[in-house]
Amino acid sequence: MTTLIVLAHPNTTSFNAQWANASAAACTDEVLWSDLYAMKFDPSERAEHYGKSREGFDPLKAQLEAASCNTLPSDVSTEVEKLHVADRVIFHFPLWWFGPPAILKGWIERCFVHGELHRSDARFESGLCKGKETLFCVTTGASAIESGPDGKEGNTNMHLWALAYSLRYCGFSVKQPVLFHGIHGYFEGEDKKALGLRCKAILAKQKQVIDGWYDIPDIMFNADSDFDDEGRLKLTSPSYSPFIKQS
Repeated sequence: MTTLIVLAHPNTTSFNAQWANASAAACTDEVLWSDLYAMKFDPSERAEHYGKSREGFDPLKAQLEAASCNTLPSDVSTEVEKLHVADRVIFHFPLWWFGPPAILKGWIERCFVHGELHRSDARFESGLCKGKETLFCVTTGASAIESGPDGKEGNTNMHLWALAYSLRYCGFSVKQPVLFHGIHGYFEGEDKKALGLRCKAILAKQKQVIDGWYDIPDIMFNADSDFDDEGRLKLTSPSYSPFIKQS
């Protein structure tokens, strides 16, 4: 199994980076890396990447044309090749402002290329990445209670839903995320020591997470057949998320 690890944290000694390294160490087969900050990946999709004018620039059409002509920007084509080769993708990142870091969102926007990772006739259950699996390993500064369904910070799983659905759109299976709450740089004294012990425990447990990959449940999404011809959830269909439910 080939694993692509996508790391989105600017600090090379951060817990997120250490956690990503623990994932890599636990993998028994080929490991590919996309350390987005180390790569200085440009997250902004724009006309200049394709040698076009900003006026009338259509990102989807530009991506499709470049994919068809094998003229994708070099930084994007490298990432696309990794995604084609990988059997699974493990994302390591902190939750910032109730979502993933902008560099990761931009990586999705630029590298999930129209014509390479998705097409209008190849989405969701028929997605081009069907059979590939993904996992989010995410840190939050807020506590587990604050990050729960009734917490003041909001449900972390809901904050991650848009990213998960982007992957679902391309055909990926998405596993329930591994979350590590209450980690930030403002602890002092005994609280700082306690955090250090918690971090060590998570790192030590990561091999167990990877070894138990097939035991991690998938996030449930509606099947294509759950929707009518207009794309509306059928009255007889289940709802797995507040984002898609009966009105």
